[in-house]
Amino acid sequence: MSQDSGVAESSDDHHGSLEEKDYPSPNLDTSGDSKSGEDSSFESGSEAESDNEEAKPEKTTPQANSKTQKHVEEWEDKELPTQHYNSESNKIQSHCEHCNAENKHNELVTPRLLSRGQFLLKVDGEGTYQCTETGLIFEVNGKVDIKYCVLSWSKYSDLIVKPWAVGGPLFDVKCDPLCLTSIQFPHSLCLGHRDANMTFKVFHVKSTGASLEYTVDHSATHVKWRVSSLSPVGPVVQSEETVFHHGAVILYKAIDHNPSLSFRVYVATNNESFIKDISKSVKHSSKKFMKIDKPPVCQKLLQNGKKYRLISEPEAEITPEEIEFVDGSLLKLKSYIEVYLEQPVEFKLLLVEMDSEEIVWKAKLRECDWVQHHQNQNISKSSTSGNRRRKMSSSLPDEMVYDKRMKQIDSSDGVKTKTLTDTQLFNLAEKLGKEWLKIAIANLKLNISEIDAIREKEDNVTISKFKMLKKWQEKEQNNATAQNLCNCLKNVDSVEVQDVLRGFLQET
Repeated sequence: MSQDSGVAESSDDHHGSLEEKDYPSPNLDTSGDSKSGEDSSFESGSEAESDNEEAKPEKTTPQANSKTQKHVEEWEDKELPTQHYNSESNKIQSHCEHCNAENKHNELVTPRLLSRGQFLLKVDGEGTYQCTETGLIFEVNGKVDIKYCVLSWSKYSDLIVKPWAVGGPLFDVKCDPLCLTSIQFPHSLCLGHRDANMTFKVFHVKSTGASLEYTVDHSATHVKWRVSSLSPVGPVVQSEETVFHHGAVILYKAIDHNPSLSFRVYVATNNESFIKDISKSVKHSSKKFMKIDKPPVCQKLLQNGKKYRLISEPEAEITPEEIEFVDGSLLKLKSYIEVYLEQPVEFKLLLVEMDSEEIVWKAKLRECDWVQHHQNQNISKSSTSGNRRRKMSSSLPDEMVYDKRMKQIDSSDGVKTKTLTDTQLFNLAEKLGKEWLKIAIANLKLNISEIDAIREKEDNVTISKFKMLKKWQEKEQNNATAQNLCNCLKNVDSVEVQDVLRGFLQET
């Protein structure tokens, strides 16, 4: 791939659906925007970041050395700290003190979730707005509707060659480009004090090809880009020094009728494109899996080429026992570690950096983490008619599909009762006071891991309360009615809360 093969940069928008599309295989134009004193070219070459094949390692028996075993024993009754999960940059939040040090003054906005993983953000006027779901920051000069979604980097793996590497999620953004002044993309790197020899650019795919474009600036959490036209865009990075990644560990449990336990453990960069690829890979697996909600953020930065060991207490079959970390954003097949236990017992998992023997991530898994899912399976099996209705509605506009989803009907008792809408739940969330955590556990029967998962992903307290109510609604499914919620909260000593609940009953 050479610069001669590139085509002139076009300012035309790339039109089409926001879902991940089969874009034409673009030639890479590295001319970018003109800016003196900077080199905007890719190095030619055919070096690949990594093989797209997943390793098939042999099963080994975990053997922790004495220092690591001491870590396991000392951690017997400790939980991960929750106060670190307060960054605004990623959906799975970073705990890094350096990256959280910057003061954010952007207006936080929650987009509407449309079909196929797309978001719709409606803003009423000029300003700078930060999406609470993706971390994207939009600078607009007037009223505008913005549609966007997360894409996979693997489609463009042949265009990202050394010395360049993925710096954060890839997005497809669609709106009137004249109304959108700039976009700030969240990146998954920890710059610390090491960004002097680091260069960010924006990988920009258009109908005529792909190019690298100059950034306006970058911070500890974001890369700012002046909008030229809209199409798939995302940050890439070139560094003369070691790159440090914010990491995440994602857990999935196999669903079957065997008494044994089988898990997939993914070690990933805290990058939404990477994490979405993992979710898609699990979804299309021949086996059925459920996601286990545990604090995912690594407490120590990950480095390419570093070796890590996964340890189980009590002992389990772990395959492979050791891994060498690479940023797998560009790989179509995502590597994982398999954990197998013959008996369904509580156990602990630790990811340890082999050089330093420091614990990078840890979690305690209990039977309650997956039992609830199995109890809900029987309920979900009776929803085949609802699935048919959803398939029929796939051709409807996104907003109509959304509104229809918010008005599901419960006919379990022969009486048609509307389930609660997002607007109703948000109104209730605004009225809940400091006792909302107690309400979540004592009244709504949510467990502490579910609450921690909500709090680590969301810094806005009202949004956390709203997501807590949504979690209750998700677990209750067809029973998530106004009457049921009133029964759950009848002992809550708040006039405002009770007034809102009475309003719900009158509306039904």
